[in-house]
Amino acid sequence: MTSSVTAETRSGRVRGTVEQGVARYLGLPYAAPLDGAGWLLPAVPPAPWEGERDASAFGPTVPKPGYQGPVAEILTAEPDFPGAECLNLNVWAPAPGGDVAASGGAGGLPVFVWIHGGAFRNGSGRSGYYDGAAFARDGVVCVTINYRLGALGFLDTGDEHTNLGLRDQIMALQWVRDNIAGFGGDPARVTVAGESAGGMSVGSLLASPLAQGLFAQAVLQSGAGHHAITRETAQKVTRALAERLGIEPTREGFASIDAGTLVDATTALDAEIQANPDPAAWGELTRNVMIFEPVIDGDVLPRLPIDAIRAGSGAGVRVLVGANADEARFFIVPGGLIDLLPEAALAPTAAKYGLPDPAAAVAAYREAEPDASPGDLFCRIMADWFFGIPAVRIAEARAQGPAETFFYRFDEPSTALGGRLGACHAVELAFAFDNLHADGVTNLTGPAPSQAVADETHGAWVRFTRGEDPGWEPYLPARTVRVFGGKGGTAVDPAPALRALWDGVR
Repeated sequence: MTSSVTAETRSGRVRGTVEQGVARYLGLPYAAPLDGAGWLLPAVPPAPWEGERDASAFGPTVPKPGYQGPVAEILTAEPDFPGAECLNLNVWAPAPGGDVAASGGAGGLPVFVWIHGGAFRNGSGRSGYYDGAAFARDGVVCVTINYRLGALGFLDTGDEHTNLGLRDQIMALQWVRDNIAGFGGDPARVTVAGESAGGMSVGSLLASPLAQGLFAQAVLQSGAGHHAITRETAQKVTRALAERLGIEPTREGFASIDAGTLVDATTALDAEIQANPDPAAWGELTRNVMIFEPVIDGDVLPRLPIDAIRAGSGAGVRVLVGANADEARFFIVPGGLIDLLPEAALAPTAAKYGLPDPAAAVAAYREAEPDASPGDLFCRIMADWFFGIPAVRIAEARAQGPAETFFYRFDEPSTALGGRLGACHAVELAFAFDNLHADGVTNLTGPAPSQAVADETHGAWVRFTRGEDPGWEPYLPARTVRVFGGKGGTAVDPAPALRALWDGVR
């Protein structure tokens, strides 16, 4: 049975729905609708409204291309509902008057704010993967957000309006600060969390002076503090995109192009860069393989996030960080590329990622997994550079800080695609949200994913969000890692020889 419920925001009253003890408020605008030149300018707050605003249905999504190629077969839950009021968020909370709502005490309940992934070009806060009902059931107010993606979010035309996507995230967090008490949440107990590009966004927010004080805790899943690019590289992309569109590389020039045309041109340029990954032409993009990323602009992001974190930015924020055991298989197994990679590709790959003695590095990876195929080892090297080592560096960078840092690894393998995906990129999402039955989930997890692993993973995320001990020791001094799925338990400094290969490199 579904009933209605209302809450007050600074913009006006909203009316959501209640089902099985969870109140849902969907499609709430944290910014004004985007129109004309406004698509490429910093967002502004929404105008107040009279009466009650219906919040029973999700709002529009931001313009995006959708997933391309073989991964589209396993990431099928990617809704696309374009509209001007796309800078919106969703709130799941314990229904007012229930036992869980009352347990928040005078200060309110802890808050979990989710930033979706998607290579800074795809994704949506309305994906079924991120339904927040399980968090609300467990006494946490869950918020999922949309933010501008691709050129609309990260284009750099050389002016002061940089990192609009990160600015959107910051505005959403400001909305949470100003409004979440009306939904039973405590603005002093906010955890900001994200996966992949969302985790990289959280790393950027830890490093951003503009985000300080907006959250007390952070969760970084398969994304950390190394993925940001210089303005020089970002503006190379801008000029190339403008040339492809036949416009001047200015904000006004891009504002003259409709969003769909801009998305299509970006997709074509991305394909061109990936087909001809020349470091002299494209700088960091040849290794980062994302055409848009946060830009080191001196304002939102004064320096590379990991460098800012090493210098103490976000030191008072409690952190949970980690990665999956087989991240890169997500990108290489669908389509069969993993079976086509020869042994001769491994040393050049190690060299591309900066390892000083590529042959010795490949030998070390081979020694760790003697029976692995060349494709398997390629995945290991790629995953360590992209995900595993950056997560370790976040934990190391915070060693002397006042707040705890906990480390995890997700080992539960997917059974999709004949079990060849392993514990690949993004497979942990449905477990962390306890959403194993959401539409599209089993395309990635395979059939009958383990509820026991979901109980363990989601339970740890809830305990951390509450500010409690998540169930294991902080990462340092022993390098303690909590393992979810697989053999489970905890590991102490797993694969130290491989970790040491990256010292001074990544």
